Amino acid sequence: MKILDWPKHERPREKLLAQGAAALSDSELLAIFLRTGIKDCSAIDLARNLLTEFGSLRGLLGASEHDFCRAKGLGQAKFSQLQACLEMSQRYMAEALDKTDVFSSVEQTQAYLIAKLRDQPHEVFAMLLLDSQHRLIKYRPMFYGTIDSASVYPRVLVQQALIDNAAAVILAHNHPSGVAEPSQADKSITKRVIDAFSLMDIKVLDHFVIGDGIAVSFAQRGLL
Repeated sequence: MKILDWPKHERPREKLLAQGAAALSDSELLAIFLRTGIKDCSAIDLARNLLTEFGSLRGLLGASEHDFCRAKGLGQAKFSQLQACLEMSQRYMAEALDKTDVFSSVEQTQAYLIAKLRDQPHEVFAMLLLDSQHRLIKYRPMFYGTIDSASVYPRVLVQQALIDNAAAVILAHNHPSGVAEPSQADKSITKRVIDAFSLMDIKVLDHFVIGDGIAVSFAQRGLL
């Protein structure tokens, strides 16, 4: 049965307008993104098939272009649209941080960093550069590592902070294993970075370790 033949209150688009996006299932949200189905398969059926094929909504959203485009009913146009949607959501979160004191908005900061770093296949060490009011100047990925490590050079971090005229920074890196527990190496490099920044009178407000949907704060752990 075509979606247009469904009762209006059951159609994904009408349901979203009446009840809000949060009321929709993953397959219903994906069906709205897909817009149309394929032969003998409605958009909602196609969405369900794709979620089964990729394991989850996150699995689909994080798929490579090659894996995404070879799935039935998808292609480069849909991949481009999806990447644009993901980038807009990240920019929306960054703009929200830009309007407030990042350090006092721990949950927003964590959500933004999780979105940026959680699905990276390799370790990435990044900085949030902040002004004197702790508002976001720029998010900058700084170092890229292998599956389990990254070489971090404090001098390079300080140079970038000076270029961006930052008064404070928040450090962040991901653990591709999904386990967000800070390692001894994490603690060691954090101390080195803090020492380097202190020479320039730039405050390190926090260091977040990003795992699978979770962000561990050094400040909240009393590790700074």
